[in-house]
Amino acid sequence: MKLHIGGKEKKEGWSILNIQKNDDVDYVGDISDLSQFEDNSIEEIYASHVVEHVSQKDISKTLKGIHRVLKDDGKFYVSVPDLDILCRIFIDPKAPQKAKFHAMRMMFGGQIDEYDFHYFGWNYEFMKDYLTTAGFKKIEKVKSFSLFKDTSDYAPYGVPISLNVIGYK
Repeated sequence: MKLHIGGKEKKEGWSILNIQKNDDVDYVGDISDLSQFEDNSIEEIYASHVVEHVSQKDISKTLKGIHRVLKDDGKFYVSVPDLDILCRIFIDPKAPQKAKFHAMRMMFGGQIDEYDFHYFGWNYEFMKDYLTTAGFKKIEKVKSFSLFKDTSDYAPYGVPISLNVIGYK
């Protein structure tokens, strides 16, 4: 099985886990509690702009839970807002106020509903450390996954605002 956490786009070969029930959602649940899945049962997990919604106190447990359900040599595709990039946009004296406000919303979440808050600001160093601690044996930063049409490739100001990483079990 391949699991798209937080997904909305139905794609052949992928099941969707989302905290909100929608037409194409196969499993309702939270990324922080994957107890409905058995150990070593999932080949690949994709989570674009989901992990930043996990509280700081729960992030280690969450990443260990992802590692637990992945099969040996399984892949975890994770995309999060890249705080390093967003900070550069935010402090750029030439950036218009609208761009700075947009960058701030990407840092803290759009806050359009009870789930749209960000609890963690990520950069590559933080992500690598947390994934390593969770047991991932190889961590690779990539420009794009080219799997889904989502915010992992979003570049509103000419530069992608997402940190895209693959963790290998």
